[in-house]
Amino acid sequence: MQAFILAMSFLPVLVLFAETGHISTVPFWRLIFTGAASIFIFSCALTLFCKPIAGKFLGVAGALGGYISAWPHIMTSPYFALAATVLLISIIFMLADFEIQGPFIRKTRVETQKPVWDIFLSHPARVLVVTFLGLCAMGTLLLLLPIAAQDRTVGFVDAAFTAVSAVCVTGLIVLDTPNDFTEYGQFFILVLIQLGGLGIMGITTVGLHTMGRRLSLTHERVLASMADTNHKDLVHSLVTILKFTFAAESLGAVLLTFMFYTAGDTGSQAVWRGIFTAVSAFCNAGFALQSDSLMSWHTTPAVLHIVATLIIFGGMAPATTLVIPKWLAGRQVPIPARIALIASIVLLFLGTVFIMAFEWGGVLAGLSFSDKIQNAWFQSVTLRTAGFNSLDIAGIAHPTFLLMLVFMFIGGSPGGTAGGVKTTTIGILAMTFFANITNRREVVLQNRRIRAVTVFRAVTIVGAGLLLWFGVVLMLEVTQPQIRVKDLIFEATSALGTVGLSTGATGLLDEIGKIIIIIAMFCGRIGPVTLFMLLSAPQASSSSRCPDAKIFLT
Repeated sequence: MQAFILAMSFLPVLVLFAETGHISTVPFWRLIFTGAASIFIFSCALTLFCKPIAGKFLGVAGALGGYISAWPHIMTSPYFALAATVLLISIIFMLADFEIQGPFIRKTRVETQKPVWDIFLSHPARVLVVTFLGLCAMGTLLLLLPIAAQDRTVGFVDAAFTAVSAVCVTGLIVLDTPNDFTEYGQFFILVLIQLGGLGIMGITTVGLHTMGRRLSLTHERVLASMADTNHKDLVHSLVTILKFTFAAESLGAVLLTFMFYTAGDTGSQAVWRGIFTAVSAFCNAGFALQSDSLMSWHTTPAVLHIVATLIIFGGMAPATTLVIPKWLAGRQVPIPARIALIASIVLLFLGTVFIMAFEWGGVLAGLSFSDKIQNAWFQSVTLRTAGFNSLDIAGIAHPTFLLMLVFMFIGGSPGGTAGGVKTTTIGILAMTFFANITNRREVVLQNRRIRAVTVFRAVTIVGAGLLLWFGVVLMLEVTQPQIRVKDLIFEATSALGTVGLSTGATGLLDEIGKIIIIIAMFCGRIGPVTLFMLLSAPQASSSSRCPDAKIFLT
């Protein structure tokens, strides 16, 4: 916490530079406030190390005074409002280090007491929300810097939209990544994609382990729940995830760099484009350094297949990907991995067949026979979460439109970087459906019975996803009458599934519409996982002694 507040002491200066670009153009009152804010936050961090009560009071009073002095100017500048908000958060953290009794601060907390922020770090769902919010806020600030944009006029909402889309690995854009952002801005987006895809808590845990430090037992249990692994195997699992991720991205970057270089890019351009595309593909983000995504490469099978392979591996958990050779050899694999693999193969095959059938004379027209198959395959791969497109999505037929809605809602597999309600959820529901129509009392796979609570959770996740989807579509329909309902439905589904495909509605959204999509992307990234972990709270007392209720459903 001390290190966090210490780092925050440099934020007012950074924000000041973001808004003005040069120190000579800064008003005198702004210089006074910025300096005071930095000094006061820095003093807060120092007093937290020593923990003197008087020093804490001084730090809180100073930071609060700086915030109050800035109040008349907060509403006139989004940058200034952001800095003042961070300053206010620092004040709250300072006050949280005291033991409060009534309206008075009685004494500092003893070491055995838990700080207030432990409330956010003691539950997986809260950890997800807090870390993703923090990444989105940091990304917004970075993209507001003058060095990030070509014309230095990026609006606050546009910067927030881009940051949330990158952190939530969605790929919806209101600004053209290669033309509206400089190389610095593109680098910021790449970092946000990587952190959002991997999870900053997992990276932090591995870093602390490397330095010989460890988290508390509570936080280790939280991360074990988030990583869906055994508590004892937490660090090993996270290290495996990082190794697999960087190995896949590195190999993909090398291959894509070669392809871009042979296509005419200079050496530096090919390297940067290869790295960016590989990371974006593996994290299922959908950001590209080409304004038309991969439409200009629709007749280059090597590029399409490299990107498609990265998307598939990134959309599945590393643990699932690593058991593929064992599964192909006919050996038994864990049930969750088996469900994810079978569901993924079925969806990929059906998507390819249906896209070819519906678009053979549509958006696939004019391509050779082999290019039609390869583009249909690529669009089936990217459809459920990645957001790259080699075909004109705005020109798809109505049957393809409906197919895309279903596939985007399903998404990828648990443990990967994909969104949606997940393949395992749909797999459980499909097995339950088959068991019911064949008059079986239990759902059994590999001589293992699927527990009823798992089926209940799958139903709840899908139901919550549908309810959230309906709410987003309704809000967009009410606030965006200038856009066709069909396009709004596609946009909402793409945002909630963190897919990133669009029929063109993104650029037509007004400020309210952009904010709704921002919320939808954030909920889509954390929603199903957060809901699952909230449902994994300690089980309530059993009610099995109650008599059964007979309810007729047909």
